Amino acid sequence: MFETILFDVDGVLLSEEHYFDASALTVWEMLISSNYLGLEPWHYKTDYHQEEIKEIRETVFEKDQVLKFLKSRGLNANWDMIYLSFCHQLIHLLSQIREKEAEKINRWCQAPINREVLVEIGAVLNNYDVKLDFGLFVKEFVRSDATKQELFNYLNGLAKEKLGIETSIFHKGELWDVCEHVSQEWYVGDKHVLASTGRPSVQLGKKGFLAYETTLAPKQEIEELFLILNNSGLTIGIGTGRPELETIQPFYHLDWLKHFDEKRIVTADDVLMAEKEFPDEGALSKPHPFTYIMGHRGKGTSVQDCLDAELPLADAETILVVGDSLADLLAARELGCKFAAVLTGLSGKSARSDFEKHEADYILDSVLDIKGIL
Repeated sequence: MFETILFDVDGVLLSEEHYFDASALTVWEMLISSNYLGLEPWHYKTDYHQEEIKEIRETVFEKDQVLKFLKSRGLNANWDMIYLSFCHQLIHLLSQIREKEAEKINRWCQAPINREVLVEIGAVLNNYDVKLDFGLFVKEFVRSDATKQELFNYLNGLAKEKLGIETSIFHKGELWDVCEHVSQEWYVGDKHVLASTGRPSVQLGKKGFLAYETTLAPKQEIEELFLILNNSGLTIGIGTGRPELETIQPFYHLDWLKHFDEKRIVTADDVLMAEKEFPDEGALSKPHPFTYIMGHRGKGTSVQDCLDAELPLADAETILVVGDSLADLLAARELGCKFAAVLTGLSGKSARSDFEKHEADYILDSVLDIKGIL
């Protein structure tokens, strides 16, 4: 008998499409804008129309093959996907000037890379006829068995292979923060950047996608689901890779927020704060179970208590995790609880075979089908 149901958001309740659009625009901007590498500043603008966004996304993520590959390796955070995609192109670009600029490349790869360093790198790259190649990502990463956060270490391996240098620069550091900030500019727009990141926009003129959220089932029917669960005495919570602003505001506009105890809405902001408090723990984003442990116990629980939780949880049989990705499934497995996979994420119904392979407890066409489980 379930007592608690914990929902992922993207791919379960709300569409991920705008996140992937914003992610592609982020990688594109950091490669071509003069605020960053500046490879094609004449092609950069802040008001792409929908067909242009579609074309950029198909180019940057190789018709979503990059996104699907990363999800298949248990990586679910858009910021991490952006970082891996951009850094891979950066290594590829530097490999093209390796022989003539070895000293500079070595210096760049031995210290934190921030926005100013990217501008410096771009100025050097623009002295040569370098080419982007987004088709290399899957080809080069598929050679490795790396999963989840191990993919970051694989970047360091690629740097050794393609640049001939030993480095540990590719991790969640200053460059990751730059990627995160550009992504937030695109997703929340000028109006919300400061509240979202604590920093002003580097590039103004972005309206953001926040006002254009799309539900993955009729809004009213999802609300009726929440009502049924609450009226049945179940506790419901959220464990999402979205930041707090991008979770709370859409839920408020959709009139869903009233169905949740906000102490059980755990977001990427909670994860980042926990990582800063306990840096030696490494990455705590899904598939690490931290997000769902805190969602289950509530935000009044200390980070230390969540990290010290004995797994599998003693009451695991009373918990159902609802998600659309392998990262959600792996987190649920570590908790020892049941997992319901919904086929409304990036891969749609074609994800069924993967969930069957990993023996998901339930595979649903829609989040609304939870009613059938109960």
